[in-house]
Amino acid sequence: MITRRGLLCGTTAAVALAAGLKRARAQTTIEWWHAMGGALGERVEKIAADFNAMQNEFQVKPVYKGNYTETMTAAIAAFRAGQPPHIVQIFEVGTATMMAAKGAVYPVYQLMADAGEPFDQNAYLQAVIGYYTTPEGRMLSMPFNSSTPVLYYNKTAFAKAGLDPERPPKTWPELVEYAGKLQAAGIPCGFTTGWQSWVQIENFSAWHNLPLGTKQNGFGGLDTELVFNKTYVVQHIANMGEWQKTKVFNYGGRRGDSAPLFYNQECAMYMQSSAAYAGVKANVKDFEFGIAFLPYYPDVEGAPQNTIIGGASLWVLQGHSDEDYRGVAKFFSYLSSPEVQAWWHQETGYLPITTAAYDLTREQGFYEKNPGTDTAIKQLNFKPPTENSKGLRFGNFVQIRDIINEELEAVWAGEKTAQAALDSAVARGNRLLRQFEAQYG
Repeated sequence: MITRRGLLCGTTAAVALAAGLKRARAQTTIEWWHAMGGALGERVEKIAADFNAMQNEFQVKPVYKGNYTETMTAAIAAFRAGQPPHIVQIFEVGTATMMAAKGAVYPVYQLMADAGEPFDQNAYLQAVIGYYTTPEGRMLSMPFNSSTPVLYYNKTAFAKAGLDPERPPKTWPELVEYAGKLQAAGIPCGFTTGWQSWVQIENFSAWHNLPLGTKQNGFGGLDTELVFNKTYVVQHIANMGEWQKTKVFNYGGRRGDSAPLFYNQECAMYMQSSAAYAGVKANVKDFEFGIAFLPYYPDVEGAPQNTIIGGASLWVLQGHSDEDYRGVAKFFSYLSSPEVQAWWHQETGYLPITTAAYDLTREQGFYEKNPGTDTAIKQLNFKPPTENSKGLRFGNFVQIRDIINEELEAVWAGEKTAQAALDSAVARGNRLLRQFEAQYG
């Protein structure tokens, strides 16, 4: 028999259930397109799931769209079709393209103000957000996965060669000297590099306070020209061409293809993104590794300066409701919180985007337990950025990087001199800059 009390309890439960279902149905979905596959993709999914679990107004839905280039292309196509995602992850060299896409982007500084969401731009690492700001210093996109190249080295091989495992090479002459001793001890190759354009030309230029192009590396306007064929970069690439012959340097591919050369101890040193830390830690089984600053040439005035970031930021696209954007703003506040950023930084090797997240990571003892994991932050902030070391903002730079890669490969193969290859890269690159200027200027 159903009592009055039982009926009331059942009615109350039903009302609560109906209210819960109504809330669930009323949730606003925020679509986030990203380029993080594998383990990184799983961490992106966790960030979204944790945000979704802590509130019931908004549901962030991560969608993997392929690599950086594929994700950017898909987002542009979706915007033109009138079906853009709310948030899209765009790699740093796509910044100029996103800025030039008039009417497509909802600037982050404006979004946060319109949504009434607390937002202090000074809380973010200046070396990171400088890449994604207007000439007036306003933040256009939300930094997410920022990294900078570092030197990974085989401490075990160093000891075998009679080198101090706690004293990695600081300069390029030192690195060459070390490479010779390592090779004499039976290590086939001194060093290899990932992302050769980003590490050996773009970051090399910033680290040595050399211009990559005119107009503050493109920050000052679209009518910029590449100039890295007129700086010490030429001598450096010439040196690397010679080192390739003796395997002081050994080329392993354009992106992360060279990693196995380090993992299998064929090369004792590896220049690659700080975000490769998780992969290095997972794949290095038979030796101890260290992390150090990139080397520099001591005869270049101003060196070392600071390195620049790679990675990507999150751009908000126009075409959605105010309520949707309120959800995006709340998600960005969550994403920037010290706890989330410290976790992301420690899990992946990407930089924390706020000073508070860096401080929290230090307080948690992460750097003490994992020596070298703060190297990227120290190197990025080694000196206040100059016009040459703030970053780069060139149109069509995805294609320009492909050109640089082609020309560098001709040097490694002994088919071109460094000067001829870089002259060609600059000439071909400048033609693409003029095309971009004509399209968006």
